Amino acid sequence: MRRKVTVVGAGNVGANTAQKIAAKELADVVLVDVVEGVPQGKGLDMLESAPVEGYDVSIVGSNGYEETAGSDIVVITAGFPRKPGMSRDDLLLANYEVVKSATQQAARHSPNAILILVTNPLDAMCWTALKVSGFSRERVIGMAGVLDTARFRTFIAEELNVSFENVTAMVLGGHGDTMVPLVRFTNVSGIPLSELTDSATIDRLVQRTRDGGAEIVKYLKTGSAYYAPAASTVEMVESILKDKKKVLPCAVRLDGEYGIRGLFVGVPVKLGKQGVEKIYEVRLDASEQAALQKSAAAVQELVSVLEQKAQ
Repeated sequence: MRRKVTVVGAGNVGANTAQKIAAKELADVVLVDVVEGVPQGKGLDMLESAPVEGYDVSIVGSNGYEETAGSDIVVITAGFPRKPGMSRDDLLLANYEVVKSATQQAARHSPNAILILVTNPLDAMCWTALKVSGFSRERVIGMAGVLDTARFRTFIAEELNVSFENVTAMVLGGHGDTMVPLVRFTNVSGIPLSELTDSATIDRLVQRTRDGGAEIVKYLKTGSAYYAPAASTVEMVESILKDKKKVLPCAVRLDGEYGIRGLFVGVPVKLGKQGVEKIYEVRLDASEQAALQKSAAAVQELVSVLEQKAQ
């Protein structure tokens, strides 16, 4: 049986995600959006690229969820984008309604699917999807750490003038200002970052990583990042569909790991055909643990608002 991935939201992130999934021939793709004609038009455009690009999958666009039935993975990118001066937190209540509706429909038509959340504020949207779907925590996963880590690796490689491929890093915590780049575990071909540059430079790279999304919003003025978020999402999709068991930093609900319970926080996990197949509990030093707890507290503030709304 052919695999099927539904991408909810035909904006820049969703459309690029759908196109990359098709180009890699990972699965047939259903692109869903509430705006009439947009998913149909973009889906057809991608399909017409197939003879040129050399991929052979089905791509359809829809304003409903009937065509999504039986999806292996549902990626939710739909939501309102950030605008200049807007924090991820400002998006909370507006995107709660979007994700709630999308999750209800996706879970109804694909009860065995794995959900990958991309909509911001990411960690709170994951909490929403888990609550609405009733799925196990292994099947509701947030894309944030892969993107944040990619940004950190990019800035390090640029700073040191080395290959991106040689930089190994890991960013934990919530997707926002309180994310936790683990400098102690960061290296270039095994050489610790602390041996390659000074602490002031490292601090600057860490801060740029935390501001990575806002930096792009500032440039674009009317939108937010989409190429790197789409690529990061597809890495997760590929690891699940191919059962590659990649170890990636993803947002997952913690049940006591790292001393955190009931919240979605970015931590290293193994992604395979079952979704999250293992959570790795890295031994953190006191400052790292404090930073992770601070990040979790920021997520809790958002979740508390949603809990009140959900009552």
